[in-house]
Amino acid sequence: MQVGLRQVGDCTLRRAEPGDLIPVMEINLKTLPEHYSDYFYESLLAELPEAFLLGESAGRAVGYIMCKLEYGFSSFKKLGFVKRGHVVSVAVLPEQRRRGIGKALVEEAVAGVRSRKCDELYLEVRCSNTDAVGLYEGMGFSKRQQLKSYYRDGEDAYVMAIEFEYPD
Repeated sequence: MQVGLRQVGDCTLRRAEPGDLIPVMEINLKTLPEHYSDYFYESLLAELPEAFLLGESAGRAVGYIMCKLEYGFSSFKKLGFVKRGHVVSVAVLPEQRRRGIGKALVEEAVAGVRSRKCDELYLEVRCSNTDAVGLYEGMGFSKRQQLKSYYRDGEDAYVMAIEFEYPD
């Protein structure tokens, strides 16, 4: 068993392992309308394990975050392609929310993405999810774009991003 990265109350945050993918998928099904194939979860875990994290409380998965690496145009007007992290999905079970677990998962994922020397990390968030938007802004993310009808139900999304600087 792995050593936890961080403790948030009775919740331990740690890197996900292949055996955690079923509980992660169950959390996704319970909390989000967007769902992914088994292979997609496996590929993200293999690609960026530093930013595929699980929150556990009393031996039960209660939240997760998973990210991937991309190369593309910067959200911050840099010229050319940059290496970017992308938060694909983050979720915490409803009964475990408002305990700091989501924020801690994002903070640890930021550290994981930074360890790969990415130029930035971005995510999409429902415009109506004002709690999440406020959380991300408080962590240094800024709104970069609004995507019309991004979600399957027709709701718009904000693209929010944080830029990383590294000493020379």
